[in-house]
Parts: sequence; C-alpha cells; structure tokens
Amino acid sequence: MPFREINFKMVEAQIQPGQRMFSQRGAMLAYQGEVTFTPNVQGGQGGFTSMIGRRIANEAAPLMTVEGSGTVMFGHGGHHIQVINLSGDTLYVEADRLLAFDGTLQQGTMFMGSQGGVMGMVRGQVTGQGLFTTTLKGHGAVAVMAHGGVIELPITPDRPVHVDPQAYVAHHGDVRNKLSTALGWRDMVGRGSGEAFQLELSGNGAVFVQASEEKL
Repeated sequence: MPFREINFKMVEAQIQPGQRMFSQRGAMLAYQGEVTFTPNVQGGQGGFTSMIGRRIANEAAPLMTVEGSGTVMFGHGGHHIQVINLSGDTLYVEADRLLAFDGTLQQGTMFMGSQGGVMGMVRGQVTGQGLFTTTLKGHGAVAVMAHGGVIELPITPDRPVHVDPQAYVAHHGDVRNKLSTALGWRDMVGRGSGEAFQLELSGNGAVFVQASEEKL
C-alpha cells in the first residue's frame, strides 16, 4: 500500500481489508474509516527473534499493527519524512527512524559489525548509533524519519560514498559498510561526528543521508 506524501512532515496511507501495516507508536495523526491500532508485542513481521534483536540493540521501538478499512495520516515529532519504495530488495534502516511500513515486508535485524568487522562495532560505541540495523525486505513502501530533509546518493563499484555515521538514515542494494577513522586515536577523544569517523558504503545501491547530525 503506497504512501501519499501530504507534505514533508506528513504521509497518508490507504488501509484495505485483509491487509495490514506497522507504524511507530504515536505516529498516527488522524484517520478516517474503520481502522484499528493494536500494540505489536512480536516486533512486527520479524516475530520474536526480531524483537529480541531490537531489544539487545536498545532499538525496541514499539510498533502498532494497523488494520481495517480507511485512510490514516502519519507523522512524528515534526520530523521530515522520506518514502522509500522497495521492489524485492532489502532496506537497512535504524529502527528509531521507522515511521510506518507495509505489513508484507519481512522484518529482520542485522549486526553492523558483521559487515564492518571491529570498526563496525566501534561505530556504535563511539558515535552513539546502534550496533544493529533493522532490515525490511520485499515489495512495498517504507516511510522513514530524518532531520532537515533527505538526499539519496547512488553507490557504484567505482564510486563508494563516505557518510558521517550520525547523518546516515538508511541504505539499500548490494552494499558493504565499513567504518574508518579520519584522525588518530588520540585526536578522536570527545569527537563523535564525521570529522573523526567516516562510514564507507561500497558496491551497488544507494544511501539516504539526512541534513542534520541530530539523532531522533
């Protein structure tokens, strides 16, 4: 069920009988029709394993199951909203940036260190970002939140993209991530932004970058 962008901070979704979607708790702004909102204790489509992974990662963003027949408007905290449409690929996104997504998408959790090695783990230790990233796979739409707007940067084999870890929102495609340091260890004390760290994304795909380093 695609989202209709009302403005930069609000989206609208049509809820059909027999279908469902998930949203962050508190994301519903208004609705019309016979729509129900039920707390989801299983962490969405990923089930119990996904929920445990999110709690270990301190990313247990509570979700609501949205069902029925009607129209729902979503927004949260006045944040900028970016709609991402998936066509069978996988989206990697910080759990607290998820606003709402199709219930048809399969949800999981990826440990960032599995791609970035030890430096991938440092990303969570020093920059304050999560060690785990939520994955959404399949055909459907995802609405994510960011500060100050979002730009999508293409990633190609000959042109990797370097991102401030705190400006990272999400990425998709056949992409590998690696955290590198731009300064020596002594120079990094007290620095958690891109001046000290760079998240290198290489391969084929795209990364979504927000205009502000502020965390949600």
